[in-house]
Order: sequence, then C-alpha cells, then structure tokens
Amino acid sequence: MSMRAPDAVLAFDSGCTLGESIVWCARERVLWWTDIKGRRIWRQGPDAAAGTWWSTPGRVGCLALCGSGRLLLGMEDALYLADPRECAAGSELTCEWICDVPMPAADMRINDGRLDRSGNFVFGCINEGAEQARTAYFHQYSRRHGLRQLALDPVTIANGIGFTPDGNGMYYCDSLQGRIMQVRYDADTATVGAPQLFAVVDGAEPDGAAVDAQGRVWGAQWGAGQVVCYSAAGAVAHTVDVPARQPTCVAFAGDALDTLFITSARDGLDAAQLEAEPGSGGVFASRLQGVRGLPDSRFADA
Repeated sequence: MSMRAPDAVLAFDSGCTLGESIVWCARERVLWWTDIKGRRIWRQGPDAAAGTWWSTPGRVGCLALCGSGRLLLGMEDALYLADPRECAAGSELTCEWICDVPMPAADMRINDGRLDRSGNFVFGCINEGAEQARTAYFHQYSRRHGLRQLALDPVTIANGIGFTPDGNGMYYCDSLQGRIMQVRYDADTATVGAPQLFAVVDGAEPDGAAVDAQGRVWGAQWGAGQVVCYSAAGAVAHTVDVPARQPTCVAFAGDALDTLFITSARDGLDAAQLEAEPGSGGVFASRLQGVRGLPDSRFADA
C-alpha cells in the first residue's frame, strides 16, 4: 500500500535556475549540488543559514565526492577535478581536465551521474536539440579503466542513475520516455544485462534518484511536484509532496541518513508560477520515519 511521507519544506532558498546532482558529504556534514544553467556549485551544511557557492566555467551536469576531498565534475563534454578549498567563495573554480566524453551530435552535454558502490563514476548525457533525438549514451569512468561506454540504448535525457545496495543492479531512465529501467550491472567490467522495466511514470518526467538501505528507489518527478519511492519490486511505496513543480534530484543526508534533501528548478516557469511557488530553485527537505539512506562511495582520484 502506498503511503504519504512528510511533505518537503524549503530548507535552502538558493534560487537555482536548474539545481541538480545533490550529494551528502558525511566527513564535513555538508551538502553539495550544482546549478547547471546558473553555472554554480553550491555547498551548505544542513543547519547553516546561508550557503556558499563557486562559479564554474561551463555547465556542470553532475558531481561526485573524491577521496582527496576534491570534486569530480561532469561539465559540458568532459570530466574535471576541482578543489573548492583552493578558491575563494564566489570566485570561479579552477578545473583540472581529466577526460573528454564523445558527443555524437550537436547541442549535447553531460547530464545525470552518480558513483556506483565501488566508486566508479557512472553518468549519462542529454541531447538538448529541438529534434530531441536519442543520441545520448551512458558511461563509466575510473582512474584504473578510463572511460567505458555502457551497452545501453541511447536516450534523449539520461537520468535517474542509481544502484542496488549490493551494487549488482543499476537503475536509469530516459526522462522523456517516462519509464524507469533496471539492469544487472558489473562495476569491474562495466557490463550490463538486458534492460527490464522497473516502473512507469505517468504525467511527469522521472529525474534524479537515490536508493535507500532497503533497496527502495526514491525518484524526483519533474512536473509533478513530488518524489516517489518505489519498492524493490517497482511498486509505489511512499510519496513526498514538494511545493515546487520541478524537483530534480534527491540525496539522503544527516548523521542518520534519514532526511531527504531535494533540489529543484526555476527554469521555464513564468511569473505567475514563480509567485505561486516562490521556493522553486531551492533545496527542500523531508524528515523520514523508518527510512535510512546509504552512504555514498568516493571516487579514487589519487
């Protein structure tokens, strides 16, 4: 039976144009996320009154935490490393190029990404062209193996990347198709099994997701103003209402990993919509009962 989790409330009024890729750093007890179109990386503690940001030289679609404390950035058509500790807040991050990512068509960039349970960076791309062609692929990157393309059909908007608690399964979607898929996944060889339908999303676009300790998938639904939790079998288990129609990504945070933080977007909303949903572009939070997230891996950058 589906249950309604506590509604999300505005935690940080960051006003992002397109907030995304939120992750929790347990070492420093801070959240990191990106404003893709605003070209900023944000950092904020869960109890802090105001956040800190750095500008970026391009659009960062996704980010991950590194073992060294640096950030791994998927920016435009390449991967980079950056260390905000070496740059003053409000300044532009110095980014170290590490790997180009092939883009088979114009108007493409890196989009959603997440570390697998072994610390490899798995990410996908987006085709922003008017024709919305399915030319975007999924990739895995590690220092040991370099860039490897996953044997999945191309999509228009790669999103919803997540991994089962044991690391042997992967979730993903093409936001425009409204279907969340699952595959067997081998982190060491970057091979995947045959895609299977996990869940159908009606009336919204599935966006960024996270998997909890019980193997449930929590996914933001762009256009519906909610986060939906699916059981490991793909049934709707919980819903979290978000007072912004464009939630984009989720992360479990806090010492007990029992608070769900949710990024959102202002992009494309008109004045009336922004007046009705003034928190759009901010980060929302929902304190959950009986739910615990999984700690994120770290990318081995050394």
